[in-house]
Amino acid sequence: MFFGVRRGDSDIFVSSQPQYAGTPSTLWPETYAVAEMKFFQYIARQAPSDSLYLRCLQFFSRLLLGIGFSTYTMKTIVMHLLHTIPVSQWSRRHFLRRLIDISESLRLSLEVKRLNHFIVGNQRLPEEISLPRDVQMAEPPNLFHHLAMDPVAHSQGMGEYLDLQRRLVAVLKPDD
Repeated sequence: MFFGVRRGDSDIFVSSQPQYAGTPSTLWPETYAVAEMKFFQYIARQAPSDSLYLRCLQFFSRLLLGIGFSTYTMKTIVMHLLHTIPVSQWSRRHFLRRLIDISESLRLSLEVKRLNHFIVGNQRLPEEISLPRDVQMAEPPNLFHHLAMDPVAHSQGMGEYLDLQRRLVAVLKPDD
C-alpha cells in the first residue's frame, strides 16, 4: 500500500514507496502522477474523437517489452510531443507519422543523452495543473543523466534503440 501527501494545494504529492517488498522506508519522493494525469485529461478534452495519441503510447509500450527503455521514458516523449504537435495531427491518418516522431525523438534524446522531465521546470502547462513555484521554475531533471555519465550505458541504450527500430520496422512492414 502507498500513502501520499499533497504538497500544498498543488498537483504534486510525496508518496511512500517501499524500497523492497516489506521493507519500510523513510524516503518519500515527490510524484508527478497526478499532474501527468491532468495533462492527459487536458489533451483528451482538446483532441478530436479519432485522436490516437494513447494508441501510439500503447503501441510503443508493447514494442518495448524485453528492451531496457521504461514506459515512463516513452510517456515522457509522448507528452513532450503532445505539447508541440497540435492534437489535430494525432488522428488515424497521422498515426504512422506520429510513430516515426516518437521513434525519432527517442533517437535524438539518446544521441544528446538528454530527456527532460516533462513536469518539472515546464512553465507552459495548462492552468488547471497546479505546481509549486519551485517545481515550475526548476531546471528539469535529465532522465538520461545516467547515459551522459556512463559511456557503456549510452552504448547499450543506442543498441536497444536499434533493437526497437528493428521491431518497429517488422511490425510496420510485415513479410508479404
